[in-house]
Amino acid sequence: MATVLVILADDFEEIEAFAPIDLLRRASMDVTVASLAENRHATGRSGITVHADVALSAIGFSLFDLVFLPGGVGVKHLRADARVGALVKRHAAADRWLAAICAAPTVLNDCGLLSNRRYTAHFSVASELPAILASERIVTDGRITTSRGAGTAVEFGLHLVALLGSPDQAREIGKGICI
Repeated sequence: MATVLVILADDFEEIEAFAPIDLLRRASMDVTVASLAENRHATGRSGITVHADVALSAIGFSLFDLVFLPGGVGVKHLRADARVGALVKRHAAADRWLAAICAAPTVLNDCGLLSNRRYTAHFSVASELPAILASERIVTDGRITTSRGAGTAVEFGLHLVALLGSPDQAREIGKGICI
């Protein structure tokens, strides 16, 4: 069973977090939701407060098969937290999967991981990501997968299921949710 770490910061984009989390869990993947806050709470941009499984501080040096960063205005908190950058770099060095949606690819860029790679992101961060493939909904290059935004969240979640599980599993889950 694949292990997934999702990191939430205040002002995260709910759809971008919840759709992939739901789909990965439907695929029986072991998904751990971690908050930047010690109280394990994160409040999304639409005011939905989540009680995460753990605080990020509890993760320590654990490695996961995938680290997933949802986007939204809260990406600024992910970028400002040195623990997030260190964790992302550690997973990249261990050849683990990294996934980011919307503005979150900027975290990967801050870590120096998007150089000479194909990627996409939300148009709002195009000035920071000059090689953005703005018309692509999802891009996978090596062990990095990126997606554009809330409107691609379900497709992105199913793509992650296909990467960590199988395309057949993703198709079956998609069929079950009427995709």
